[in-house]
Amino acid sequence: MRTSSSAPVGQSTREFQFTSLDFERVRKLIYGRAGISLNEQKQEMVYSRLARRLRVLNLESFQAYLDLLERGSVEEEWDEFINSLTTNLTAFFREAHHFEILAKRLSGWSAKRRVRIWCSASSTGEEPYSLAMTLVEAFSSWTPPAEIIATDLDTTVLGKAERGVYALDRFDKMSSDRMRRFFLKGTGANAGHAKVRSELRALVKFERLNLLDPAWQVKGPFDAIFCRNVLIYFDKPTQRKIIERYRPLLHSDGLLFVGHSEGLYHCSDIFHSIGKTVYEPIARTTPASGERI
Repeated sequence: MRTSSSAPVGQSTREFQFTSLDFERVRKLIYGRAGISLNEQKQEMVYSRLARRLRVLNLESFQAYLDLLERGSVEEEWDEFINSLTTNLTAFFREAHHFEILAKRLSGWSAKRRVRIWCSASSTGEEPYSLAMTLVEAFSSWTPPAEIIATDLDTTVLGKAERGVYALDRFDKMSSDRMRRFFLKGTGANAGHAKVRSELRALVKFERLNLLDPAWQVKGPFDAIFCRNVLIYFDKPTQRKIIERYRPLLHSDGLLFVGHSEGLYHCSDIFHSIGKTVYEPIARTTPASGERI
């Protein structure tokens, strides 16, 4: 085991030594790569999740693991590192009022254009599939005049989202009508699970995207952007940068949806609240003409 002048984090006996210096290196690496700001209370979580990677790679110390990342000798390990430290808590129709607000806006948007929605933190897929169900119900059609792009940083959860297979306990709060209409229950070896119907799956395009990348492959304009329960992992300056980049990707009558604990008071010059953590872009004016855009 490695020795270090930095004191180990925590007092319990561990398989690997994990010092305060190791933790600070992890914080710096995840912030630089994904913009995630880890507070001091995350030390135990960081140890338990990254210790799994040390075992997989047959490494003896956190120092060796972090050196490997910094050298970039195993580039795919960066994905594993980020996937290990991102938390993906989601559910079908989580914060149900957002889907109700969306449904009320759809007819107005579709009268002008094909509706486009970006789910920018799709996790394991419950949110984009909830959006797809909302579209099917609102337009009474399996082929609504709309499309959904769903992105996430975590490649592991994107794979789960694309497969669209969920344990039945994920549907505890879903109505039986929706369950029958949108999912197929597994039998035999697949008992205890349900799969998204292919018609619903066809409405969602999944892609990997890091919100900190200098260029996003998604192209606007969108009618709605969902960025829920991800901003809380960023510090305020990073949040501001992301929100600034969302603005030009939204139609002037579009909506931005954020999580219940993610108020945008520090971005009140860009978006204004219409209640229930839903925001509209503030109209901009061109200096020469005063024209609103």
